[in-house]
Amino acid sequence: MHDARELLERQRDALNAHDADALAECFHEELHSEDFVHPSHTFTGRDQVRRNWQLMFANVPDLQAELRGTAVDGDTVWGEWRIYGTRRDGRMLDLRGVVVSKVRDGRIVSSRRYLAPLESSDETVDDYFRRLAQPGPY
Repeated sequence: MHDARELLERQRDALNAHDADALAECFHEELHSEDFVHPSHTFTGRDQVRRNWQLMFANVPDLQAELRGTAVDGDTVWGEWRIYGTRRDGRMLDLRGVVVSKVRDGRIVSSRRYLAPLESSDETVDDYFRRLAQPGPY
């Protein structure tokens, strides 16, 4: 089996090089990628990876990726990510979270993405749980 951590490092390097083809090569042709919080963002195939990131590289010209940590268990690898940069309109993009992937033949064959944009808010932890637990206006 190929080193799963090394695979995520190759993915990080391709993101930082803005190389959509090298990034797509990290994924299996039979890729199934789901967004855990947004099921409608689920997709299949590494060609979609290429299209997604070509769009990102074109619109976030200084995009950078940090692989903050990894854990491997058999054919499963967890990667903690921060992907950030400045959009062409000047607004920040700052995605943070974890992606849990299955590896087959040295490529990612499935992934569950738990990535979300960083929110800038004055909401306290008490406000957050109140909003989650109580209906209506807060």
